[in-house]
Amino acid sequence: MSPAELIEQPFGTYGELIREQARTRPGHPALIQDQRTVSFATLDAMMDRVAATLQRDGIRPTEAVAICAGASLEYAAVFLGALRAGVAVAPLAPSSTAQSLADMAANADAGLMFVDAATAEWPFNIIYSSGTTGTPKGIVQPHGMRWAHVQRARLQGYGPDAVTVIATPLYSNTTLVSFFPTVTLGGTVVLMAKFDAAKYLTLAEQHRATHTMLVPVQYQRLMGHPDFGRYDLSSFRMKLCTSAPFSAALKADILKRWPGGLVEYYGMTEGGGTCILAAHEHPDKLATVGAPAEGHDMRLIDEAGHEVARGEIGAIGEIVGHSPAMMLGYHRQPDKTREAEWFAPDGKRFIRTGDVGRFDADGFLTLMDRKKDMVISGDPAPRRGRSGRGRRRLGTLGRNPGGFCC
Repeated sequence: MSPAELIEQPFGTYGELIREQARTRPGHPALIQDQRTVSFATLDAMMDRVAATLQRDGIRPTEAVAICAGASLEYAAVFLGALRAGVAVAPLAPSSTAQSLADMAANADAGLMFVDAATAEWPFNIIYSSGTTGTPKGIVQPHGMRWAHVQRARLQGYGPDAVTVIATPLYSNTTLVSFFPTVTLGGTVVLMAKFDAAKYLTLAEQHRATHTMLVPVQYQRLMGHPDFGRYDLSSFRMKLCTSAPFSAALKADILKRWPGGLVEYYGMTEGGGTCILAAHEHPDKLATVGAPAEGHDMRLIDEAGHEVARGEIGAIGEIVGHSPAMMLGYHRQPDKTREAEWFAPDGKRFIRTGDVGRFDADGFLTLMDRKKDMVISGDPAPRRGRSGRGRRRLGTLGRNPGGFCC
């Protein structure tokens, strides 16, 4: 079965897709980092060696391994090889504190830990996704969730001729949303171990990049680089952004000076509903985070957990979402899982974002603030002991609404 036929299936595995890429296009570059290039045939063989090693060491399917390392070709091969063996992977940020690593180690139950030279001296190295606030929680993402990401990525032009510059860490869900679609659909990934605006622009021009996923502060630094206009970026098809507030002014500047489309994702690592703003198609909606993706059900609920009436334009409430891409739960934390869930009267399961927002008449979502930064008040200024219907924003939009996408 060809890669194109495989991706049309309701479900499949990344290992199968890369195997077919290696069979049909063995010499095509799959990964690039600095002066090193790994073809699909080589990547496929590396994945087999990783899978065989895990089996030799007694790691069974559905068990977990941890990776604590910087972005590299080896990191990518270990991640993909573990998936081929049916093993779950929990990426860990090397910048985690010792206490955080200890807490995650107690929760993760990883049978093996992979580290690079820079992290080999850490006392604890258990892979986990960090929350935006508080204690990191292990977010269990099923294969079906990742498969949905790859199928959706075709709409952004990912395919055999795609070249994606990766400038965010491989332990970040933001990165994986772009990394996996590129390599499994036969494109080439150009890895940066550390983001630098000038180096990024040089690599993008050199490799004729077609795609990228960046966070807002990286876009800000790139657009502010004094030599930005001197680089040829005409090869870009699509630029993606998520993970933090993305100002309308910055989006407008990117649309004006950087060729190709611009898409913003709003969502969470936990999954649930995702909003998508194709900024190049909706330049009048740059102050929003877009409209719910196809098949994603996003609603607003009030303080009592009741749904805000549909069609009540401008009404404010906490954003909850349901989609084919949802976490199974927080690993070994059922209480936290229940806190993150909201069930509609018909029993449909939603994930709570903790963000407050409102939909406009066209169905586009505007974020107001984090729920914890809102107080209930009957007056413009809150008074102790009073209650009512009004809301006053206390926090700032500098917070990270919704966490990482998708």
